[in-house]
Amino acid sequence: MDRIIARHKAQKQKRRYFTKDTEDAIVRYNNSNNFKERSDTYENYIHWPFYKLTENIIHTFKFYNTDVEDLEDLQHEIITFLLSKIHLFDPSKGAKAYSYFGTIVKRYLIVYNEKNYKKLLSNYSLSQNDDGSANDDANSIAAHPKMHYELDLEWGDLSFNGYTPKDRLSIFMDYYINYCSDNLNNLFPKPEDAKVADCILELFRKRDNIDVFNKKALYIYIREMMDVKTPQITKNAKVLYSIFDEKYSQFNKLGGF
Repeated sequence: MDRIIARHKAQKQKRRYFTKDTEDAIVRYNNSNNFKERSDTYENYIHWPFYKLTENIIHTFKFYNTDVEDLEDLQHEIITFLLSKIHLFDPSKGAKAYSYFGTIVKRYLIVYNEKNYKKLLSNYSLSQNDDGSANDDANSIAAHPKMHYELDLEWGDLSFNGYTPKDRLSIFMDYYINYCSDNLNNLFPKPEDAKVADCILELFRKRDNIDVFNKKALYIYIREMMDVKTPQITKNAKVLYSIFDEKYSQFNKLGGF
């Protein structure tokens, strides 16, 4: 695909890179069962718009907390993720391809950026020097623009500028699932409760691929995954809901966790 990128970069670029033709190409790609047709459609009409979409979002929202040396490597990683979701795009539901895939990219980068920032902090010692001052590692984190994640500002931008309530909820869900997963044993000290909670979270992780997602279906899915009685599901679902309610209020008020 590098030759496609190189060819487009060599040409004089139009301001609009993601057009109705791009959306039509995505629909053709999804509707075709012919490998060559799908490959040609992707290379000629989809890959470059996906490349520019990821590039613009990374720089617009300053998603610079990465573990890659070249941001193009991150772009290709995101594009691969977009391809795994491309079949879910359905224009009959009123979605526009640019907004649909742009939201996926932003959700991916929010979680990715936050994980890498936490990883960065864990790799640096924040202990004090003998004289009580912060050591050089701590100062370098605060001073380096790529290491300083202005969480409130960027979450505020992403939460309130042009996002629908549905988009904001989807972004929040990714954070909520990660939060509960990272703190599972603290939130659910009993192993059997933790297993039930993890089953519920696993369904949340796969929510885009589940056709029916309501309370009754939730219970059926969990019983298929593990041998557990309804009261135990209810008990742990209530705990997860209380966490959801608390964190979602905080998310809407402060723009993050």
